[in-house]
Order: sequence, then C-alpha cells, then structure tokens
Amino acid sequence: MNNNLASLNNYLFEELERLNDDEELKDDSNLEKEIKRSKAITNVAQTIINNANTVLEAQKFMNDTIGKSEIPKMLLGNTDE
Repeated sequence: MNNNLASLNNYLFEELERLNDDEELKDDSNLEKEIKRSKAITNVAQTIINNANTVLEAQKFMNDTIGKSEIPKMLLGNTDE
C-alpha cells in the first residue's frame, strides 16, 4: 500500500467490498472477524485523516500569515518525505 490519502481511500473501499461479500461472510465467525478488522481500519484511517487535516490547517495559517501559497506534500501523495 502506498502511503497517501488516495491509497487510503482505495483501501477503505476494499474493506467495504469485503463487508459486502455475502458469500465470504456466511459464517458468523468470519463476519465477526471482519467487523473487528473494519473497526480497527476505521480507527486508524480516522487518525490519518485527522493528521492530514491538521497539516492542512497549519498550511492555511502559513498561507494567510506569510502569503505563501502551497499545498502540503502529504496531501499531494508525495511519500518521499
């Protein structure tokens, strides 16, 4: 998995597809396992999104204060930094 917000979005949709797979989740133990997995993924994803929002707000502040107009690299999907 690439470490960017677009990949996170794709990963979340993959999890949604797994939750919607009636055939795979016929067994209650598989369903419970996937629900737990889904909750864990959602918690981590929310933390990543909150972090991205913090970075965006900080950049907006810098743009307004210094007049510097940039988009944070992490929001562009650049994983080099």
